[in-house]
Amino acid sequence: MEKVFSIRLKKLRNEKGKSQVKLAKELGIRPATYQYYEDGGEANYENLGKIAKYFNVTTDYLIGLKDDYL
Repeated sequence: MEKVFSIRLKKLRNEKGKSQVKLAKELGIRPATYQYYEDGGEANYENLGKIAKYFNVTTDYLIGLKDDYL
């Protein structure tokens, strides 16, 4: 079963219409690292924060502690 983080990350990226590579570059992380996150890997605190800020959501939303964005 996929983790909540990877599911929500894919959903948010698709809503923006971005490829994994383009989004990774905009976030300032390696594309392989971003792909790892969408494949179920866990993000470090720094990258989790970057992703939350980029999508204007909370880190709690990204990791599944809350179901609302903010």
